[in-house]
Formats: sequence, structure tokens, C-alpha cells
Amino acid sequence: MKKHQSNLVAGILLILIGGLFLAGKLVPGLAKWLAIDMTWPLIVVGVGVLLLFLGLLTNAPGMAVPACVVGGIGGLLYYQNLTGDWDSWSYAWALIPGFVGVGILLSGLLGEGKKPVREGLNLITISLVMFAVFGSFFGALGMVGDYWPVLLIALGVFVMIRSFLRK
Repeated sequence: MKKHQSNLVAGILLILIGGLFLAGKLVPGLAKWLAIDMTWPLIVVGVGVLLLFLGLLTNAPGMAVPACVVGGIGGLLYYQNLTGDWDSWSYAWALIPGFVGVGILLSGLLGEGKKPVREGLNLITISLVMFAVFGSFFGALGMVGDYWPVLLIALGVFVMIRSFLRK
């Protein structure tokens, strides 16, 4: 039954997106109003929101993970498309595990239990440290750039403490 519902929602989603693009082609004024050339990443964010909505409708909290990954990548693409800062992919990829962590955290809050909440927070922390290390290493985060080894040390301390707490 769940597969049937997800296929139905995916089909409706594709029809809506296709209809939006077709309307933009057929009505020139609508294409300018939509400004698809600058806001196309918002479609990716919208797909992430629809995945989350689909998970809520079908009582599948685990759908929060792919929803957050798709929505987060859409947000990164939106930032990069607006600013032209496509070089930020050299360190922005480190946020993707954090998007997974946010999805795990959401799925835990929506009914998966307490263990996923802790795992989600761990992934978010590791992702933010990696983002700061790579961002500073590639010169994007300014003054932190000189002290990125401190971030690696902090991550090592975090991992060690976490391993002691598990026992």
C-alpha cells in the first residue's frame, strides 16, 4: 500500500512540475514572473518539502532523511545560483552529512525513538566541524583559516568522548 501511495505522489509531483514548466513556455509573462533562471533551485527545495509531507502522510518518519538531503542541497544550489559562488562546493559538500543528521533528528522526533536523535546530533556536529575545517582551509571563512587545526583537534576530542560515553 505504501509503495502505491508513494508512486501516486511521485506521479502527481512530476505532473505539477511539468505543468509549471509548460506554463512558463506557453505564457512568456509567466516565465518572467517565475524567474526560473534564478529560482530553479527552489524546485529542488520544494521536492524536499514534498518528500517530508509524503512521509508524514504515509506515517513513515524515515522519509525525513531524504527530504532533508534534497531540501538542503536545493538550499545550497539556491545560494550558489544567486551569488555565483559555485566554488563553494569545495567545502559545502561537508554539509550533506549534516542534512542527513537533521533528517535523522526529525525522524526521531516524529516517532523513531531517542537513539536517532543522538545520532542525528552527532552527524550535525561532525558535519559543521568538517564544513568549518574545509571552508577555512579553502579560505572562505576568513580568520578561522589560520586555526583550522584546532577544529580537527576539537573533532578528535568529541569522537573520543563519545566513544567513552557509549561504554
